[in-house]
Amino acid sequence: MTYAPDLPIHQILPALTRALASEGRAVLQAPPGAGKTTIVPPALLDAPWLGTKKILMLEPRRLAARAAARRIAALLGETVGQTVGYRVRFESRISPRTRIEVVTEGMLIRLLQADPELSDVGVVIFDEFHERALEADLGLALCWQARSVLRDDLRLLVMSATLDGAPVAALMDNAPILTSEGRAYPVETRFLDHDPKGRPGEVMAARIARIVADEQGSVLGFLPGKREIEDTIAALKRYNLADVQIMPLHGNLDAKTQDAAIRPAASGRRKIVLATAIAETSLTINGVRIVVDGGLQRRPGFDPRSGMTRLVTETVSRASADQRRGRAGREGPGICYRLWRQAADRALIAFTPSDITTADLAGLVLELAAWGTGAEDLPWLEAPPPAHIAQAEDLLTALGALDDAGAITGLGRRMARLPVHPRLAHMLVRARDLDIGALGCLLAAVLEEKDPPGLNGVDLCGRLRLADRLPRHAPVQAAAAQLRRLLDVRQTPLTRIDQTGLLLAFAYPDRIAQRRPGGPARFRLSNGKGARMSDEDPLAGQTWLACADLDGTRRDARIYRAAALSRPEIEAHFADRIRTDEVVQWDGKSGRPDARYIRSLGAVVLESRKLKAPPPDLIVAAFTDHIRRKGINVLNWDQTAQSVRARIGFLAGRQPDGPWFATDDAALTDTLEIWLAPYLAGVTCLAELKRLALGDVLLSGLDRAARQAFDHLAPSHWQVPGGNRHRIDYRSHPPVLAVKLQEMFGQTDTPRLFDGQVAVCVHLLSPAGRPLQITRDLAGFWAGSYHRIKAGMKGRYPKHPWPDDPLTAPRTTPRTARTRPRP
Repeated sequence: MTYAPDLPIHQILPALTRALASEGRAVLQAPPGAGKTTIVPPALLDAPWLGTKKILMLEPRRLAARAAARRIAALLGETVGQTVGYRVRFESRISPRTRIEVVTEGMLIRLLQADPELSDVGVVIFDEFHERALEADLGLALCWQARSVLRDDLRLLVMSATLDGAPVAALMDNAPILTSEGRAYPVETRFLDHDPKGRPGEVMAARIARIVADEQGSVLGFLPGKREIEDTIAALKRYNLADVQIMPLHGNLDAKTQDAAIRPAASGRRKIVLATAIAETSLTINGVRIVVDGGLQRRPGFDPRSGMTRLVTETVSRASADQRRGRAGREGPGICYRLWRQAADRALIAFTPSDITTADLAGLVLELAAWGTGAEDLPWLEAPPPAHIAQAEDLLTALGALDDAGAITGLGRRMARLPVHPRLAHMLVRARDLDIGALGCLLAAVLEEKDPPGLNGVDLCGRLRLADRLPRHAPVQAAAAQLRRLLDVRQTPLTRIDQTGLLLAFAYPDRIAQRRPGGPARFRLSNGKGARMSDEDPLAGQTWLACADLDGTRRDARIYRAAALSRPEIEAHFADRIRTDEVVQWDGKSGRPDARYIRSLGAVVLESRKLKAPPPDLIVAAFTDHIRRKGINVLNWDQTAQSVRARIGFLAGRQPDGPWFATDDAALTDTLEIWLAPYLAGVTCLAELKRLALGDVLLSGLDRAARQAFDHLAPSHWQVPGGNRHRIDYRSHPPVLAVKLQEMFGQTDTPRLFDGQVAVCVHLLSPAGRPLQITRDLAGFWAGSYHRIKAGMKGRYPKHPWPDDPLTAPRTTPRTARTRPRP
C-alpha cells in the first residue's frame, strides 16, 4: 500500500491528537475514503501520553481486522506481526514488538475480563461503530466504566462513517466531536424501472451478465447470505462469461479464500465478488468500480418468548445501501446498480436496528456477571431490552452459570472463559468433565461454523463424521483445534459419537424433544414448544432428540439439526431437573378428574401412572381448573341459583363495604376456591358437580346477620294487590318487576328495595303478556298514561276490566289463551 498524505483525515489529525491529550476521549465522524482506519492508529504512536503502551483498534469482523492490520503494516513498510498485528478469534499475529493491535470486538471483552484496567493499553479505538455490533456496545460500556473507576488515563476514541456522533459523545461525558471530509470518487446510481422478478440469485446473475457485457472493471455484488451467493454463482456459470473470476465472500469461508476475494484480479481478467454485508465497510476490494446491490441482508433476530434466534432476511437500511454504494468509488468513478425501483428507495429506514435491541443477550449477561455488575448499572448508548435480559438470565440460571440471586457461579466462570455462546460453553465444560472433550470441541465447531457442504438431513452425527475428515486448515477443524487448546484436551479419534445427543442436550436442555405418539414426526420440546421434521428423515422415528437449530416462526418449529438422545442419558445426567408430581388432569371424555403420578423434564413426560387414592385437594383443584377453562357457565345455574346470584350482586353494588360479594363471571371465577371449593369434597364427576344447589352454596358465603337481612333488602318476589307473588329480576339495572296491569289496581306506590332506596322498574303487561308501560313512578302512571292506554286497550280486550279509577277497582288476574309465561 502506498502512503497517501493527501487523505482527508490528515486535516483533522492535529485536533484529534489534542482532544485525546486534553480530554482523553473523542468521537470522530469520517465518511468512507477519509482514511480513518488506516491513518489514525499510526498517527497516535508518537503521542506523549501513549508512552510505551499499545493501541487497540476494534473492527466488527475478522476479515476487516486482518485487512486493516495488513494495510497499516504496509503503510509503515512492515509485515503484519511487527509494529502492527491482529488478534481475532482462533487466530493471532502479534509479537513483543506489536504496538497496534487490531482486534475483533469479542477479543476486547476477553482482554477486559482478564485485565479490567487494560494495563498495557493507552487508547482503545472503536472503528466502524455505526454498525452497532453487540460486542461494540458492551465493550464501550465496560471501557467507559473502567476509565471512570479504574483508569482515568485510558483514552477512548469512537470512529464512525454514518452514525450521528452526538449520542455517543453525550454518553462519554460530552466528548469532543470531530468531523472529517471523505474522499470518494463520484458514483452514478442506477435503479430498476420495474420490481425484480425471480429468485435473488437469478436476478443478480442476469444483471451482472449484462454489466460485464456493457461496462469495464470488476463487480461487487451484495446478497443476503451464502445460499444466495451459491445460487448466483451457479446462474452466472450458465452465461459462460469470458476472462472473469467469480469469487464468494462471506463469513463461513476460511481466511485464505476471504483474502483472495479482496486482492486484485489476475492480469487480464476481471473479478466478480459476490459478498454478504461483510463487504459493506472497512474493506477496499481492489479493482471494483461497479456495485450491484440486491437490497437484502440477513440478520439474526431473537424472540425472547421462544428463546430462539433465527436468521431473518430483510431490506437494507439507507445507511447500509449508501455504504455499499460507496464501495464503487474507492479507487475511481463508479456505478452502483440498485435492484429496486427508485420509488422504493425513498421508503428505506434510515439505520439498521442495533444488535443490542434484537440479539440473544445470553453472552452479554454472562459477561456482565463475570464483570460483577448488572445491565442496569452500566452506561449504554441504547439500553438492552428488559425482556431479553430476563430471558438470558433464565437460560443462564438453567445452565448453572448463575445462582438464584443472579451471581455468577464457579461453573459460570469456567463458561465465561470460553469464546463461544454460553450454551456451547456449558456443553464444552460438561464434555471435558466426562472425558469426551474432543468430541465436544468438534461439535461446538460444527454448530458455530455452519454445515460442511454436501450434507442433508437433520442428524448432527453425519456432520461430525464429515467434519472429522476435513483438512486441518478448514474453518471447522481450525475452530475445533483452538477450542481443544482452550480446554486443554488432546485430539482423539472420533469415538463415542453416540453421545452427541447428550452433549447437545447440555447446550440445549430446553430443546430436549419427545416424539408425540402416532402420526407424523412431531415432537414436544421440554420448553413446551412443538417441533417437527420430515417423516422420511432417519431421525424421524426416534423417541428422544436433542435439538440445536429450529425455525421458531411456526406453531411447530421445523427441526434443522439434532441428534438422538436416550432415556437413560436423561435420567443419569438431568436428574436435578426432573420433577416428580402428583397431578390431576381433566378427562374430557369421562367427565372425571384423572389423578396421576408424573415424572417430567420440563414439558416432556418421562413417566405417568394412575393414582389409586389421589389427595382430595388435587381433585378439588382439577374441578376448579376445569371450570376456569370452560367458563363459569359450565355449572348448573338454575332459576333459583340465578336469582340468588343476581340479588347478592345487586346488594354488593349498592353496599360495596358490606358483607356482600361480587357475583359477575370474572369475580366468581377468580374466587372459586373461596365459595365453591368447600362444597366439592366428595364430588367425583361433572354430573355430580352439576347437581350442586348453587343458590345455597352462594348463600353460605354470607354471615348470619347478612343472611337475615338478605330477603328484606333484596326480596326474591313481590306480592301484588291481587295476592299473587311475582319474581323480581335482579339481572337488570334497576331490578324489574313484570306484572299484568290489572293485578296492580290499587297499588299507589312504586315497589322499592334496599330499605326503600331503590325503586323497582315495573313492566306493566297487557292481558296477553305484552309490555304496555315501563315505569318507576306508578302513581304518575295511574294519573296520566293509564287513561290513554285504557282507551286503546278497552276495545281490544273488552272482557277485561278497564276502570275509570284504577286505584279503587277490584284486583284481578287476567287470563287469555295467548298469555305468555312470566319472565
